[in-house]
Amino acid sequence: MTAVEERPGTRPRPDVEPGQLFVGGRWRETAGRFDTADPATGKTLTSLARASAADVDAAVAAARQAFDGWAATPGRERARVLHRVADLVRERADEIAALESADVGKPISLCRAVDVETVAEQYEYYSALAQGVDGATRQIPIPSHAYTRREPLGVVAAITPFNFPLILSTSKIAPALAAGNTVVHKPAEDTSLSALLMAELLAEAGVPGGVLNVVTGFGSEIGETLLSHPGIDKIAFTGSTAVGRHAASVAGQHLKPVTLELGGNAAHLVFEDADVERAVGAAIKAFVFNTGQFCMGGPRLLVADALYDTVLGALAEAVPQVPVGDPFDPATVVGPMAGERHRAKVEQYVEQARADGGRIVAGGGRPSFEGDLAAGFFVQPTVIADLPADLRVIQEEVFGPVLTVQRFATEDEAVALANGTPYGLAAGLQTTDLARAHRVAARLEAGIVWVNDWAMLDPAIPFGGVKDSGFGREYGPESLGSYTRTKSVVISLA
Repeated sequence: MTAVEERPGTRPRPDVEPGQLFVGGRWRETAGRFDTADPATGKTLTSLARASAADVDAAVAAARQAFDGWAATPGRERARVLHRVADLVRERADEIAALESADVGKPISLCRAVDVETVAEQYEYYSALAQGVDGATRQIPIPSHAYTRREPLGVVAAITPFNFPLILSTSKIAPALAAGNTVVHKPAEDTSLSALLMAELLAEAGVPGGVLNVVTGFGSEIGETLLSHPGIDKIAFTGSTAVGRHAASVAGQHLKPVTLELGGNAAHLVFEDADVERAVGAAIKAFVFNTGQFCMGGPRLLVADALYDTVLGALAEAVPQVPVGDPFDPATVVGPMAGERHRAKVEQYVEQARADGGRIVAGGGRPSFEGDLAAGFFVQPTVIADLPADLRVIQEEVFGPVLTVQRFATEDEAVALANGTPYGLAAGLQTTDLARAHRVAARLEAGIVWVNDWAMLDPAIPFGGVKDSGFGREYGPESLGSYTRTKSVVISLA
């Protein structure tokens, strides 16, 4: 589907063919099309199929037809297929990374080391779990043989966002398939390319036609169709809290199980006993990772009074040195925002913070480039201090490389500030006091807490939200459990 091309005097870019839908194991054309842009240059990258309600019907029908066969496939055989997917991902890692980098604007080194490898690890992990989707016998006083079965739910609608297309689609598709479900995947319209490439790889690995279907298009059109479709048995959604509320409402009307991994606005606490150098490094990593387009990023830094000035000084010196530029440059750490509208949103938050009296410690504008990158969707990594806790830039999810810094006097104040937003997806703290690490981690309202680092993730470690960050868990055996239902069987022995 793609090939990395070296062009004299220009950045290497994948040559991407126009996309089609993937339905029933075959590529499918549809009447409508739309363009997708390269975020680093603003230029059109390729065009994609704009699915209709009829296309969604066809994808759901294909998934429904394939379900009985895939559900009846022994877990060990499903495991072999999923492990083969992991092998193919690694074999074609450079191609996948180049496509993801061009489509999302991610630095190529990040795509290769994190996104692609994480996808391979997820398929390996769930291939192992696929062999143990079983129930248990239960001892009861009734003369009987009683046991439970864990059965797949049916057809899953996986609806995924623009920021981590590979990882967040796999976090749904891999456990769903391991448990014996079939899937209709609707990727974000801005970043759909890797979903189509992964459909190709899964078919090559031996996933039968109809087990995975991919429909590209707009959420207001086919997303709505999927949410209310009578042929869908489960909804797995990652995206904004506002859309997540709507998805949960629709699912409730149709009594469909739903998992929601929604927005985040994590606090990162630096206590007075922290290793300052380590804490500053983790703080920068937490807010620039994936250009700040990370629902589990750390955009709110809370610093003890004793270290506040020291930490701000270190940030003012270090943040302007973070390499921003062409995603295809291996030295780049921060690429462009994934879309022009999203850049405008981030810039509005920065300007509002400035108007509210915030002190810009670093960044605050756009980097200056010549050539193709001049039209890219870049913003500078930005640090803002001296803002009260009730302002929008602190209370809401900015979803860009913007860090706010607040001070605290006591541990209780730090926890109160950390828990003082509607979100609860992730949190972190920096301390050399082991007792404090356990004590504060227990008090933070978040689905995952990191101590003395950030973004320590593994397919075995579940994550997910509380409060406005949603419910349900991704990764780990907990995720696999959300794609099965329990049936009890009681056989009389009397």
